Amino acid sequence: MYALARSILFRLDAETAHGRALGALDLAYRLKLAGCLGGRRVDDPVSLMGLRFPNRVGLAAGLDKSADHLDALGALGFGFVEVGTVTPRAQEGNPRPRLFRLPERGAIINRMGFNNAGVDHLIERVKAARFNGVIGINIGKNLTTPVERAVDDYLICLEKVHAHAHYVTVNISSPNTPGLRNLQFGEHLDTLLGTLRDAGTRLDQAAGRRVPLAVKIAPDMSDEEVGLVAQSIARSGIDAVIAANTTVARDAVAGLPHADEQGGLSGRPVFEASNRVIRELRRHLPELPIIGVGGIDSGEAAVAKVAAGADLVQLYTGFIYRGPALVGECAEALKAGVARR
Repeated sequence: MYALARSILFRLDAETAHGRALGALDLAYRLKLAGCLGGRRVDDPVSLMGLRFPNRVGLAAGLDKSADHLDALGALGFGFVEVGTVTPRAQEGNPRPRLFRLPERGAIINRMGFNNAGVDHLIERVKAARFNGVIGINIGKNLTTPVERAVDDYLICLEKVHAHAHYVTVNISSPNTPGLRNLQFGEHLDTLLGTLRDAGTRLDQAAGRRVPLAVKIAPDMSDEEVGLVAQSIARSGIDAVIAANTTVARDAVAGLPHADEQGGLSGRPVFEASNRVIRELRRHLPELPIIGVGGIDSGEAAVAKVAAGADLVQLYTGFIYRGPALVGECAEALKAGVARR
């Protein structure tokens, strides 16, 4: 069924198709037809960060930025769903067109620019959701906020979402917000993570519950740079790292239609870059939970991501190309693969 739907959707502009697909998922959820789309939750519980994940397969941030489709997506078998990136104030993002398919490589280029309805809207949607898996909320800064004041936006979001998230992800690695990736290094990173960890601890104590903090990093780093980032993460007491975001590299798609579009490249071409970063992080941070994302389009790819050092995985581009059946395929493969280890 999904293959037929995709053949129709892929005739449309990518962003239009994205919106219509999510609308169709909402309708299927309301009609209790999610199972007909291939969605099924595999029972493979794992405990990390003090949380119990129903299985190891999650949805990456970016697909449902404002949590408008949380229940419909959750019904497809994900053990956890990460919504966002959300910013303090609603923003339109970059001008369209800003989303491009590269089907020859199972890839997508996007320069969405944190388009979202704002943190207050997202909170209301999360509060209304019935999804019984783990909910992560991915936070960022508004485009108009200077990079040197970025911590203010992250603090606003953290304080607002804390009561409604199982974990919170700090997104400092999108290539589509000017200057954002500068926050991944040196004093900028130490200050940002330290400030957010202190704020998180204060909020945890006031609420009587602990909400883990994760940080999402880019794949476009040398091994030395990954090591420096790992040191900052260890110093800050951050609870987990997500590796990795989209890449600005284009070697794997050179010469293809849309390959020269600005933005972040996701999907199969980022698979090995993500795995390299995960392996390097695991070398420096042997005990820290790692969520692996990037190029997972099969159960075999999910197992390879865990073999590289990830504890959990997230889907995005592979989910768009393969559909809901990929969720169960990956969860089953991981359940079998981890059991054999």
